[in-house]
Amino acid sequence: MSIVKINAITVPADSGDELGRRFAAHGGSMAGVAGFEGFELLRPTDGRTQWLVLTRWADEQSFEAWKSSEDFARSHGRGPGRGAGVEASGRPTPVGTSSELWSYTVAVEQQ
Repeated sequence: MSIVKINAITVPADSGDELGRRFAAHGGSMAGVAGFEGFELLRPTDGRTQWLVLTRWADEQSFEAWKSSEDFARSHGRGPGRGAGVEASGRPTPVGTSSELWSYTVAVEQQ
């Protein structure tokens, strides 16, 4: 059964659109990643400042392998080939002020 990883990113109100643009710019970048089943970026609609990055994986090993990959490092500003939003120091300008990773298994699924 699938596992779900949710990265809850606290984002100042004036930075949410930039977070959305950054994720959109990487559309399709997860294609072909072993065990990756899907992704959604959820924008808050109730005044909260936490955006949710929801990913679904075949298993924990697939998620951990992706976290250890060069693709993960690059997409999170820790490798060569960084994209837009880079400070003079070469580090990406952060959009979020903090984040927290939540882990779940699917208890009941309806289609």
